[in-house]
Amino acid sequence: MRKVVLVTGASAGIGTACAVGAAKAGYDVAVAYGRDSDGAEATARAVREAGGRAEIVQADMATPEGPDVLFQGFDAAFDRLDALINNAGIVDVAARVEDMSQERLSRMFQINVVAPMRVAGLAVKRMSTKHGGAGGVIVNLSSVAARLGSANQFVDYAASKGAIDSFNKGLADEVAGEGIRVAAVRPGLIDTAIHAKGGDPDRAQRLAHMIPMGRTGSAAEVAATVLWLMSDAASYVTGTTLDVSGGR
Repeated sequence: MRKVVLVTGASAGIGTACAVGAAKAGYDVAVAYGRDSDGAEATARAVREAGGRAEIVQADMATPEGPDVLFQGFDAAFDRLDALINNAGIVDVAARVEDMSQERLSRMFQINVVAPMRVAGLAVKRMSTKHGGAGGVIVNLSSVAARLGSANQFVDYAASKGAIDSFNKGLADEVAGEGIRVAAVRPGLIDTAIHAKGGDPDRAQRLAHMIPMGRTGSAAEVAATVLWLMSDAASYVTGTTLDVSGGR
């Protein structure tokens, strides 16, 4: 029987790469998205072409009920959960802290911190041996911005990912005895559409010279690390965060 992974933010970029990679690794995939239905459909097609079953689940993580809606759709499609790739997140346009509004900060932390924590909690209820589950793996997507701070650009985004780093360690310790491993990945400067969503589509290429390896990373390279963490090869790995950043 094929295992099942839920991938949030699966309509583009790292989420798509993780979903397709998981299908190639033997998983069926719940393709979760917020707004980009065309992107979710494209990801689902790619998952099926890679040999996996794909079911699309829509939920808006900007709303308090989003995580519950997500799992209502998931439970209607699948009767087991073996892994969660907690990937959904946003970045806003570049700004200094003094110019960040309450609305911006509330939205940033709702989508990037509150929703992933609730999604992980709902996943634990389905995977934990304490609740009758068979165990599983949760991989949280952080960012090297959590270490760098992103001054004059995205301090709110960096702070939200710093919260994910703390959450990752705490949750890992909490459920380590319940058959669940929890780890995180900190992508660096990855060439995806998230830069355009932040109003700076050429940002990755423009800043590539700052990376010790001299280039941007790809969504596929991040996904490969996520999939390793999900694999039996990482069976003694939990509570850690791995940088995929070209040395930055």
